[in-house]
Amino acid sequence: MALFGKLIKKGIELNDALRFENSGSPEDQPEQLRKLLEKAENTAFGKYYGFSEILKSEDIEAAYKAAVPVCTYEEINDRWWMQQRKLPDITRPGRPDYFAVSSGTTGKASKKIPVTDDMLQSIKDVGTELVRALPAYDFPESLFEAEILMLGSSADLDRSPEGFLEGEISGINVSNFPDWYGTFYKPGKEIARIDNWEERVQRIAENAPQWNIGAIAGIPSWILLMLKEVIRYNKADTIHDIWPSFSVYASGGVAFDMYRKDLDALCARPVTVMDTYLASEGFFAYTARPGTLSMKLAAAHGTYFEFIPFDERGVDETGQIIDNPVSHRLSEVEPDTDYVLVISTCAGAWRYVIGDTVKFTSVKDREIKITGRTKFFLNATGSQLSEEKMDAAVREVSDKLGITASEYAVAAVKNEAGDYIHQWVVVSDDGFDESKFAEALDAALKEANKNYAVARGKALKGLDVQAMRREDYLAYLEKDKKVGGQTKTPKVMTAEKMEDFLSAVPA
Repeated sequence: MALFGKLIKKGIELNDALRFENSGSPEDQPEQLRKLLEKAENTAFGKYYGFSEILKSEDIEAAYKAAVPVCTYEEINDRWWMQQRKLPDITRPGRPDYFAVSSGTTGKASKKIPVTDDMLQSIKDVGTELVRALPAYDFPESLFEAEILMLGSSADLDRSPEGFLEGEISGINVSNFPDWYGTFYKPGKEIARIDNWEERVQRIAENAPQWNIGAIAGIPSWILLMLKEVIRYNKADTIHDIWPSFSVYASGGVAFDMYRKDLDALCARPVTVMDTYLASEGFFAYTARPGTLSMKLAAAHGTYFEFIPFDERGVDETGQIIDNPVSHRLSEVEPDTDYVLVISTCAGAWRYVIGDTVKFTSVKDREIKITGRTKFFLNATGSQLSEEKMDAAVREVSDKLGITASEYAVAAVKNEAGDYIHQWVVVSDDGFDESKFAEALDAALKEANKNYAVARGKALKGLDVQAMRREDYLAYLEKDKKVGGQTKTPKVMTAEKMEDFLSAVPA
């Protein structure tokens, strides 16, 4: 087996050495758009918006933006994707075999996003690029003998009345794994098809000692719960007592920094963390080098990217896209600027607002970080708090008080006097003084965001912090059907949702 690991590692290194071209650059993006338009030229969407004429333009990027409006899920779904579930050639040629179900973080009815064969190939291609980046990390050869555990949603897909299969994107990906993947993929298709989250984790814990896990991939909150159960069930001290080869964790979906202390506490030695940007709409970026959690944008694999400034040029005071927003090409972006990500994809999304905000940590290397969700923008009183600023403040206060708090929720609510306050719920199993946390959090937010400081002197009269234990938090998510898999839990809530959430806090 040692020789097998060495051969695999050397093979990847040779493949990387012979790969003279990188995985895409800003100059590749017009060609990506051209290919997307040519493929969909004769679809209903392509005919309606004149893709044939756009393709004749000397600047197809400018012509495309002039002809096709920016759209949300509701807009493209109501007019186009609902038809694509029944009829061929609507936004892409043919009719998709799969639709990815995503409830997102809003708690509304599930979204259904088309998944084409081209999209599945794109996801595989970006995954291959990630593997080609591994030699930069100088991992031990034992890692390449080990197995990878992917904890996603159930691979037991549902058949819709229209005939397509539907489930979360991670389940669709697993269901399309070839049989030979079973030699290194865990927990295997049989366990992955278990729909009940607790039962699936229980089966993983029971089988864990038989596996040689070297890498784990999944959303941090659910990965941590799984690791804790594996450790508890097997009466171990750390996860390395069970999986000594565990060396790599591929995070995704949310900012990992909130969970770093939790992961470290479960490990006997440091684990390399790589971030990934795999959404229901596609695989867009991955960490490509050591020493950073920034992700390299996959610019040459079937996605055309646009970037709308997350300020008055692109959004209103509630974070919603304005009419005719400024939209930058990849070649026009600036570092350390928040942008709303807009995508056009090989699955039939056209100028689609995915709901994430990103910033470029390196324009030269086209490396990005996800800074939040547009729906996680808290601005009811002019406070203009982004998810990134709130995450940083919660981490700062948690470190100051010596506690671990990786989950929280906040809403702008009115107090008994009719004044606005920010109501926070902080999830932690460490006891802490709620008033001290509130005071420190208020100070940290004032320091980090001048708009918040101004709001605190005007319409925003204060903030209240309620502590919640993790078991109560999970019970709430269970009730709200947001447990496990690819589910991202809400951070910014409406006042009504917060009232319901607070009811889960024991008196």
